[in-house]
Amino acid sequence: MCDKSSKATIDALIRIAGQVRGVGKMVEEERYCIDILNQIHAVKAALSKVENQVLKSHAACCVEEAIASGDANLSTAE
Repeated sequence: MCDKSSKATIDALIRIAGQVRGVGKMVEEERYCIDILNQIHAVKAALSKVENQVLKSHAACCVEEAIASGDANLSTAE
């Protein structure tokens, strides 16, 4: 993973972890189910965004480097 994108990815994952803890607290507090579901949806959307960032980084860095090096085995490119 590219260095510049790994910091942003880590930051996003830290925020998502906080969101997940918040959802757990909502469940403990027996909050309204729809509110909990809305927060779960927000967590899923945030994870999807991180997934897309990692995929873009992979295409921009790992795959590009593998092609430039002539390495046909893209799974080992880092």
